[in-house]
Parts: sequence; structure tokens; C-alpha cells
Amino acid sequence: MAGFKFDHEKEGLRKTLKEYEEVALRYVWSMGEEGVGSGKTWAITNERLESGKTVSRASVIFFLNRMVDQGVLNYRTATGKGGHHRVYYPVMDEKAYKKHILKTIVESLMRDFPDETREALGELQFQPS
Repeated sequence: MAGFKFDHEKEGLRKTLKEYEEVALRYVWSMGEEGVGSGKTWAITNERLESGKTVSRASVIFFLNRMVDQGVLNYRTATGKGGHHRVYYPVMDEKAYKKHILKTIVESLMRDFPDETREALGELQFQPS
């Protein structure tokens, strides 16, 4: 399973995703089991990025494949104009993805700093929502 970078100074999904990655992932989530190809995902992502920003189709494809490697998305092969292509669909929804991030980080900390991680988690004051 491929890893991810975590930036504690960012908010929300931007802690682990770039802007275009979040936009692309949210679009694939919105398509559900029907799925969507990289071309449509790329086009929608560029439409929804902040004014003036664009991303290459290759960047979107690399990102979608990274999400497959992480188990967040999967794909099926379809034939169409231009031959075979991948149709990406979600394996994890947003809530499951957030839980995946949290579990991955805690497991990594437990592996490297087990005593300190247990102590720090015990010191946190959790407030019910």
C-alpha cells in the first residue's frame, strides 16, 4: 500500500491531498459505483479548480492510480474510443478515507514510538460531538 504525506498545518483533506487531488477524489466519490474515466475526471477537476489553475491529465492519472494503490479507489477496464481505459470507482467513502488516514498515522507512531503514542493518546481530552 502506497503511503501519503501528512501536513498538520493544513485543514481537512488538504492535510494529505493537494487541491487538485481533493477535487478529483470528491468527483470520483460523487460518481459512486458507476465510476468515471481519467479524462472526464481531469476535465471536471480543471473546471472546479480555483480560477486560473490547471493540472495535467498525467497528474490526475498518477493520483488516481496512487489512490488505487492505497485501496481508496479501484478500477475496471472498459473499451471505447481509443481502446482500453480504466474506469475508477470508490472503495472507501470520505469517512472511511479519513479513518484510513488516522489508522495509518497511529499505526506508524505505535510502531516507532509505542510508549509515547499510548501516553499522548491517553492525555488527549476527547469531547463528544
